[in-house]
Amino acid sequence: MVEAKTSGLKDRPLSPHLQIYRPMLTMMMSIVHRLTGAALYLGMLLLVWWLIAAAAGPNAYASLQWFMETLLGRLILFGYTWALIHHMLGGIRHLIWDTGRGFGAQELGYAKYFLLTFFLSFPAYALLPWVRRMLDYAEERNRAAAGGG
Repeated sequence: MVEAKTSGLKDRPLSPHLQIYRPMLTMMMSIVHRLTGAALYLGMLLLVWWLIAAAAGPNAYASLQWFMETLLGRLILFGYTWALIHHMLGGIRHLIWDTGRGFGAQELGYAKYFLLTFFLSFPAYALLPWVRRMLDYAEERNRAAAGGG
């Protein structure tokens, strides 16, 4: 058998790791795409819970509704909604890439900044209806407490 000379070589990892690369926007978006996919997988438990509660009757559905109206429930629903839309847009981007389009430097820049803009602006747009509903609910409670309801 022939033995290879290894006297001058350093011990290196067989493949590059995240510590080697400088974080780039496209890399971070890819990581977030994978994380949102995992979150959607776990979020399917919400759908199962909702379907079981709807089939079990009004009391079970009322308890589910109560939980979803708490702050924790709203945060979970908000996170699930954000993950769903973010993952969908990333999937559309990959679908466009599968057709062979969108690989130019200018096109990649447009897609990158579109997704970044969405990533930062969606939480504000998604929270607006919830904040409005919470303000309306607080106003109704104040009106009922004052006896004007």
